[in-house]
Amino acid sequence: MKCIISAGPTYESLDQVRRLTNFSTGALGTMLALYLKSKGYSVSLLRGEGCTHQITEEMQQQGIAEISQPFSSTEDLFSRFQLLSTSEPCAVFHTAAVSDFCFGDVYELHNQELIKIESTKYSTRSDFTMLAELKPTRKILASLRELFPNAFIAGWKYETEGTQDNLLSKAHHQISTCKTDICVMNGPAYGQGFGIFSSKETNFIHIKNRELLYEKLLALLRNYQSF
Repeated sequence: MKCIISAGPTYESLDQVRRLTNFSTGALGTMLALYLKSKGYSVSLLRGEGCTHQITEEMQQQGIAEISQPFSSTEDLFSRFQLLSTSEPCAVFHTAAVSDFCFGDVYELHNQELIKIESTKYSTRSDFTMLAELKPTRKILASLRELFPNAFIAGWKYETEGTQDNLLSKAHHQISTCKTDICVMNGPAYGQGFGIFSSKETNFIHIKNRELLYEKLLALLRNYQSF
């Protein structure tokens, strides 16, 4: 079975030298890709150009170059999912940290009036306050079921604020609106480790660390394959 994994951050350009991006190393998705490859699965790894997780010589020997494709912006990542789209049974693990916003128009504030400006590199020497619009980016996870109608799809929910109950509610909403099979929860709002919430369960499974997370994701995938 084919496994498609996204890892690391997208970025959105302000001009030709500045970007808006997310904090994401790409480690979790990269190591998940290698883990599933070691278990005999065919893997495509969509890996953000901004990943800070280093590719070691050992990882190169394990064939990471052969399974990796770089992506930049949210739209670039979406286009790569489109190219891999299939109605065949497969698995999609969307671990990438997709930017929620991209830049719109940029203005300078002149005596309470906004003056639109355009440049390939905005000057830092202006005497005027600069304001940039933030526009929502595409919600890739919400599009994956259409691209992969017969796939096992895993989404992620990383939250910095709230409680586990708040996070569980958001995971439930993600699954119901995006038609995914599971949601992996983590971040400060969750606490140490990971939580896996399934569309078939009323509560979540707690996982202590990444190694156990990979094992559990494999077990869930194999359970999906048995149907």
